[in-house]
Amino acid sequence: MAYMSEEGYQKLVAELKQLESVERPKIVNAIAEARDKGDLSENAEYDAAKEAQGLLEMKINQLKATISEAKIIDTSKLTADSVQILTRVELKNLANNAKMTYTIVSESEANLKEGKISVTTPIAQGLLGKKVGDIVEITIPKGKITLEILSISF
Repeated sequence: MAYMSEEGYQKLVAELKQLESVERPKIVNAIAEARDKGDLSENAEYDAAKEAQGLLEMKINQLKATISEAKIIDTSKLTADSVQILTRVELKNLANNAKMTYTIVSESEANLKEGKISVTTPIAQGLLGKKVGDIVEITIPKGKITLEILSISF
């Protein structure tokens, strides 16, 4: 089961539609063109197109599974009194006083460039359930970091 926002769910549905209605026909055409070129046993284009088809179908199946298991979270029922999925958390690293802001999201919505981290990451796991003013020590691959929670919002 994957908890996600309505926006994240709609992005997955749009991606699935794109793959099924645009990418799949492109690959089918590439296979047909390669097949028309003759001997399939020595046809690298045919082999590449068949491999691409397999990868595309695998991605489509993964998206369908994620969409079917998705649970959309109603943000109007959430409170900002503690860190939870879909909350935006402003943090201060106590070692270097650097401030950072992350939104805790599902794995499928994670995008570090947008400041969205997966709920399964060590930082998110260490923050879940904590409140403004809490100081949290989190073990990450590089060691331990100490963070202070400055604010929580949506």
